Amino acid sequence: MDPVRHLKISICVLLLLLSYGTFGYIAIEGWDSLDALYMTVITLGTVGFREVHTLSSGGKIFTMTLIFFGVGVIGYIVGSLAQIMFEGQFHRIIGRKKVEKAIAALEDHYIICGFGRIGALIAKEFSAKPLPFVVVEKDMGVIDRMDDDGPGYLFLRGDATFDDTLLKAGIKKAKGLISVVTSDTENVYITLTARGLNPDLFILARSGEEGSELKLKRAGANKVVSPYLIGGSRMAQAILRPTVVDFIEIATGREHMELQMEEILIPQDSGFVGESLASSGFRKETGVIIVGIKKQSGKMGFNPESHTKIEAHDTLIVLGEPAAILKLEQLVGCGSCAEELIKKHRKKDD
Repeated sequence: MDPVRHLKISICVLLLLLSYGTFGYIAIEGWDSLDALYMTVITLGTVGFREVHTLSSGGKIFTMTLIFFGVGVIGYIVGSLAQIMFEGQFHRIIGRKKVEKAIAALEDHYIICGFGRIGALIAKEFSAKPLPFVVVEKDMGVIDRMDDDGPGYLFLRGDATFDDTLLKAGIKKAKGLISVVTSDTENVYITLTARGLNPDLFILARSGEEGSELKLKRAGANKVVSPYLIGGSRMAQAILRPTVVDFIEIATGREHMELQMEEILIPQDSGFVGESLASSGFRKETGVIIVGIKKQSGKMGFNPESHTKIEAHDTLIVLGEPAAILKLEQLVGCGSCAEELIKKHRKKDD
């Protein structure tokens, strides 16, 4: 058990002993409340002062039992305090409070439930982006490693199947949740709990066993991924289409910085809404290749024509150098850039 929890329980027991001793002296000796409380305190504290009043036989027996329990509880409190102070628990508590404040301040973040091998890889990718996220993990051993020498992620100890845990992780303000615990049953419960707490949340769930994908979708998952299925398919493609796999690894891997594939959302109020890809000047200004466009309805169009119209909430799938992609993101997010760029590159659609 956590030393801090030990300390809290011990203090509660001490308060109960104080109440027990006070009411005991009032009932046995007929003393007033102040004398009874004073006698209880000096008895539990074993300070050696004389009795407030002469004790009866019943009072002496009661005092001995009070000393017996009091010495044990106070010794336990002193031991817990020593453990907290000398083992660095005090600094850990202060650090934990800072982490909790940081989690409470998060908005439009992601919640990663489970910090196994897959959860750790997802956290690494999010951190490299960077995207705001918090890790929820119930294994105390994993939590201790993250607390002592972890990568500095925001994390929360708790069971993600419980409402309170997800509420502490800020699920009401979260943008998405990724459930990647090892048990499919727990993933289903986490998905159900998360969907009930935030109906608009995007939920990605891990599927380990055959047939669990349908259950996870019924529970409310927007997307279900099976690592074993993806891994097996990727290994087969590495034999069948090795060059294609190499290209995908270069375009999507963080370790290859010369070429990146990214998605860029067109906001509702963007000045590029209604323009064609040609008149927008995206290709000429940045050098990126528009590989595809995903419509708000979910329809995906690959290798779009130059006269394809840009609509609000379209997602552009682009391929290019990181600097070029960053420039395109800045152009899309810049309200004053659209008009100037459109005038520069406007021409008749093919």
